[in-house]
Amino acid sequence: MEYELEVSQHVGQTIMDEPPDPQHQKRLHKRTLLKLDCLLLPFLALLFLFNSLDKSNIGNAESAHFTSDIGLEKEDLNTAVALFFTFFVALQPAGAALGRRYGMVLWVPSCMLLWGISTALHVWVRARWQLYTLRIVIGCLEAGFYPVTVSYLSLFYTRFEFARRLSLFYGQAAVGGALGGIISYIVFSRFPEHGKDKDLDKHFQSWQALFLLEGGLTIITALIAYVWLPHGPKTAWFLTSEERKYAERRIIQDRLADTVLATHNNPPSQSTATSSTTGINDPSSTPDDEESRGLLNSAQSFTPPSSTTAVTDDRGLTPHDIISAITSPKIYHILICNVLSAIPVYAFSVFLPLVLAPLTKSPNPALVNLLTAPPYICGAITLYLFASYSDKHRLRIKPVLAGLVLLLVGLILVVLLPTSKGWAIPRYLALNILLSGTFIASPLTVAWISGNTPSPGKRALLLGINGWGNLAGIFSALLFKPKYAKDGYITPFWWTLGCVGVAAAGYVSFWRNLVTENEWRQSLLKSWDPEDVEREKVDGQGPLRRQPGLVDWVLRGLKKVGRGGRVVEWLERYVEEGREGDEKITFQYGL
Repeated sequence: MEYELEVSQHVGQTIMDEPPDPQHQKRLHKRTLLKLDCLLLPFLALLFLFNSLDKSNIGNAESAHFTSDIGLEKEDLNTAVALFFTFFVALQPAGAALGRRYGMVLWVPSCMLLWGISTALHVWVRARWQLYTLRIVIGCLEAGFYPVTVSYLSLFYTRFEFARRLSLFYGQAAVGGALGGIISYIVFSRFPEHGKDKDLDKHFQSWQALFLLEGGLTIITALIAYVWLPHGPKTAWFLTSEERKYAERRIIQDRLADTVLATHNNPPSQSTATSSTTGINDPSSTPDDEESRGLLNSAQSFTPPSSTTAVTDDRGLTPHDIISAITSPKIYHILICNVLSAIPVYAFSVFLPLVLAPLTKSPNPALVNLLTAPPYICGAITLYLFASYSDKHRLRIKPVLAGLVLLLVGLILVVLLPTSKGWAIPRYLALNILLSGTFIASPLTVAWISGNTPSPGKRALLLGINGWGNLAGIFSALLFKPKYAKDGYITPFWWTLGCVGVAAAGYVSFWRNLVTENEWRQSLLKSWDPEDVEREKVDGQGPLRRQPGLVDWVLRGLKKVGRGGRVVEWLERYVEEGREGDEKITFQYGL
């Protein structure tokens, strides 16, 4: 509560201060953003890189006969992948909540240290249960990593700086695939196979070297993270005192402007009435150049809410955050779309080496893994271009749909081209097109959630629920079975094509629903008195009464049986309090 008061006072002071020298402000902005881009963002990207490597290395290891060397069946690999994703997906919201409760600085490095050790322990796997146990442990530890880290990243960047940075961060999934292939090529060249009669106690196999190397690098990176990561802009060791204050103020102003009334990318006819109070959201009021994007405008003014959350700290979770997140219908709509569109992401993070194997005449696993690099590089570059467009034009859903169209084109080419050796090059090029569109939907979906959720606690939980999109990993493990390898995995590709098509239709529906809700809110506001609109802006206490729902039903049930204790108290507070953030009628969803 003391911190909330401090933030409110800080924001009030920001609003009332005289505008500083514009040139000094511009230099301060450029210097602060440069330090964040050079010292924080690359390190977070490095964390996600190793997170991606530890997911995909089992596929690289299998191309070097991992399961056959330890006496297992190829189907056991699919089972291990499915078990990993089962726990990884199920625990996403719990991981996000714990990460928000204890903070990114403590939670993520601790989990990373333990999963690095588990990766290295694959060297001594000799039985099915050992493999399954290690993949389950890694799945549990990695759960929540992505939502916690993305939520943490949003504490340092304004909404329309975010997608481009997120693309550099999320692009590590693609870079990790490429780097994993290159590392595997180097390791497999250095540690060749020892023939059919392999004694794992006498001869160090190439896949053992791979697990040991990547696990060791993950452990080292986790130890550095404990001292490298700040809790927020206020404690960033790489910023000067003036830069810390500026970095914190601009995020607070951006987020509180969002809680008052976000115009995002609405047409001028919709946003004209409000752009004077929320200039940071008005596309016409913010320059498109990178140097000035997110530049804090001390001259703009608005009435801050009576209570604010710690919008620049990586710790803190309220009952309202929890309840409003799990009862949000939008997150479940977008989750279904995310699951279906993400199947190619997880399929190729594990099985791309196996898909490429039939395209080359060489049985050398090193060459096959090297061929995985170009498709991933195409994916990383395309993602950055789409994210840059998304930030510049303040659009999210349309770039997602364009990325899915690119993905569908690649899938159609892959399923229609013959699987014979003579068509290896065209099929390989089709896979490059496919991978180019694969990585776009998920990060821009995350950018939409982040930009439309002012409360950092609720934001972290929504991202955790959206993390159930990793169910795609289970589906990919079930689809890309070894029995389909003979025909070039055509059957799994057909199923993937259908899933991505349904996802595209779902995003179109989501887009139309947002437009309809924005229009309904604007129409309702026109019928309210100015005093009612102001109450809604400040405290979420406008004349529209909250409709009874699941929370009220649960509350009545708990009271009736005389149980619940703390839960009843939480639910009563939620029912009595006003609307917050995106729940306010004055909030307009970005598209």
